[in-house]
Amino acid sequence: MVNIIKLYKPLLRAAMKVAGVRPQKIEVEPGTIMNFWAPTRPQNNKNAIVFLHGFVGDGMLTWQLQVLALARKYNVYVPDLLFFGGSTTDDSRRTVDFHTECLAKGLAALGLRRCTVVGFSYGGAMAFKLAESRPELVESVVATCFLPVVTESISKECLGQMGFPTWSEFLLPNSASCMKKMFEVGSYELPRIPIRVFKDALEVMFDHRKERAELLEAMVIPDKDFNLPAYSQRIHLVWGKDDKVLSVERARELKEKLGNKATLQCIEKAGHIALIERPFVFNRCLKRILASIYDERSPDFSYE
Repeated sequence: MVNIIKLYKPLLRAAMKVAGVRPQKIEVEPGTIMNFWAPTRPQNNKNAIVFLHGFVGDGMLTWQLQVLALARKYNVYVPDLLFFGGSTTDDSRRTVDFHTECLAKGLAALGLRRCTVVGFSYGGAMAFKLAESRPELVESVVATCFLPVVTESISKECLGQMGFPTWSEFLLPNSASCMKKMFEVGSYELPRIPIRVFKDALEVMFDHRKERAELLEAMVIPDKDFNLPAYSQRIHLVWGKDDKVLSVERARELKEKLGNKATLQCIEKAGHIALIERPFVFNRCLKRILASIYDERSPDFSYE
């Protein structure tokens, strides 16, 4: 029986080609290769947007609807993070610092000098770290359903609320039923999806399991090791109002700590995977945010 996800990927590649985006493999350092979906012909009169995906799915599977919505107006870049899609490394480091260092080198190799970074979930941590470490590169951050870091206390609380002992058991399912459970937790209301779809996705989306488990382990840091950076950029938070992974209360707390540099928009009837559950609402939010960053006349929209 044909795997639905494998069948879909060539169609997705064709759609991205029409949108003017193609994959490019870059050796960012010896033994580390990253795949970037990048404009076929970057245009100097367009601002650049970098999309960083979460822990389930690669770059283009995650951000396809946003790329199609924005590629005409912006130069859009979508990397596959290490051990996802076409990106791998033989380096033993698994930290967010190493990951963002590789990401910055890859973007520099593509000629990118200034951008807005949009990060979802795990990619949100990358977006925050990139903004902190490369302020000359990152003009603004749009973080969806994630914090700058996950400390041990936050990790313990979130896992306890979801009913999982570790992040690996939540984000690295080993059966179709476990994968369905993961999406149920991540969603506001999961629609009826044939179990075959979960089986097909499980077959193609969860390679490099050992390395990804190490990424998750390195993601959680001791509480004493984190102090919120004084970001020079504007930080725009977009959250599913019914996020059961990282609650909207966490977003409100973060916004308060960031002060007047931050905005928060909540999407009704959406969970952790808000950009997938309600893509058109999410895209409207994102377009308004990007307009407020780049257009001479920022549109009016309310912040929480």
